[in-house]
Amino acid sequence: MSLAQFSIDDGPHNMDGLRLFALDGAERVEAFVGRKVLDVWAESVEHRGGRQSLLRDQYNALGKLNLAALQRIVSGKYQRGAASNRQHPFVEVLFSDITESGEDLNLTELVREPLPPAFHRQ
Repeated sequence: MSLAQFSIDDGPHNMDGLRLFALDGAERVEAFVGRKVLDVWAESVEHRGGRQSLLRDQYNALGKLNLAALQRIVSGKYQRGAASNRQHPFVEVLFSDITESGEDLNLTELVREPLPPAFHRQ
């Protein structure tokens, strides 16, 4: 049960988050990291305080930049089997999976556009 050939799905899809694909032998495995999970992970590194949600281009770019860390997280959860993945072979990565893994998120290439004044709390 070893995953290989990870890739980020940066094509059009209707899922609100990062979609990854990998292979377990000949079987295609899909993994998903929700946008809110990515938001919390990024906020835990940035400590900006002004919760600004990531957009699709941003989380896809973060996924590509952090593909090795995501591979380890997804592989670890996948290897625990159906008991940990109710929709096995689909793997949903939760923030708890990320924190348990101890993986760091590389945000060096994250570009955030400034929010317009109407979005700032007063």
